[in-house]
Amino acid sequence: MRVMVIVKADKNSEAGILPKKELFEKMGKYNQELVKAGVMLAAEGLQASSKGKRVRFSGTQRTVIDGPFTETKELIAGFWLWQVRSMDEAVEWLKRAPFDRGTEIEIRQVFEAEDFGAELAPELREQQALLREKAASKK
Repeated sequence: MRVMVIVKADKNSEAGILPKKELFEKMGKYNQELVKAGVMLAAEGLQASSKGKRVRFSGTQRTVIDGPFTETKELIAGFWLWQVRSMDEAVEWLKRAPFDRGTEIEIRQVFEAEDFGAELAPELREQQALLREKAASKK
C-alpha cells in the first residue's frame, strides 16, 4: 500500500522561515532510515503559498488566483510518499519523525488501480501502468 504523508504548513513555513540546522540533520537521519527500510518513494518540501498559484475551474472558464492563501491550516508544507504494508505501519514510522511544536501530519492512502474495480476498464489500467512506468524512468 502506498500512502502520502502530508506535512501541514504553519506560520513559519508560510513566512519562508527555514528549520534550524539541527532539524535538517535529524530529518536527514530519519529519511535515511526510511530509504534503508524501503519505505520512502519520494519526499519534498514546498515553498510558501505566496509563491504559488491556484486555478479555479468553472465550466470552460479558468481563473488563476495568486498566493498567498489565507487558510494556513489547510496548506501543505511538504510530503512523503511511502510504500508500507498497512496504515498501522505508516503511523509507527511517522511517530518516529523528529517533529515538535504541535506539528500535525496527515496520512492518506493512495488509490491503486484495483481500488476502482470494474469501473476502470482493462485498457485504462494498462494506460495507467504505462504512464507510471514512463514517469519512473524519467528519474
